Amino acid sequence: MEPEQLARLIERHADALVLFARQWCDAPEDVVQEAFVALTGQGTTPENPAAWLFRAVRNGAINAGTASRRRRRHEEIAASSAPSWFDRPDDPTGVAGSVAHAIDPDDAGRELRSLPVDQREVIVAHLWGGLTFGQIAELTGRSSSAAHRLYQSGLETLRTRLGAPCRSRTHRSGPTGT
Repeated sequence: MEPEQLARLIERHADALVLFARQWCDAPEDVVQEAFVALTGQGTTPENPAAWLFRAVRNGAINAGTASRRRRRHEEIAASSAPSWFDRPDDPTGVAGSVAHAIDPDDAGRELRSLPVDQREVIVAHLWGGLTFGQIAELTGRSSSAAHRLYQSGLETLRTRLGAPCRSRTHRSGPTGT
């Protein structure tokens, strides 16, 4: 396909293709871009490139929407079955079987984002990335004890701001157990 022909197709159909893809998925621009890339990879130009693009966008958008719903469902199941990291404020003992304190995920995310970047990166790398403090030290150019101090101080800040003490170490189960 000649570059001029591709440019005309993009100019003429890109906006309509995005609108078309939006019916099935949350990332229509990505689907449209992938369709144009796929079109340029065709050995021979389709007889009707616009119709080919609409078919490719439709198929891609349906697949992307299905994958997104599946991913959301999986994440919801995983989040609901994960042990709570926080105890009720009136039960700071961390005793097994205590009722978990409900933390609003938006509040927790906002508070995590408000931490200084050095604390936030250590917390995310350790809790969600499963990295050890030695690995975090290597990654960030700090000592492992400095990484651990940043982790502890960041968690303490989150506990204070969210009003929920963390489970005691003996009762908490996380990705690394620490």
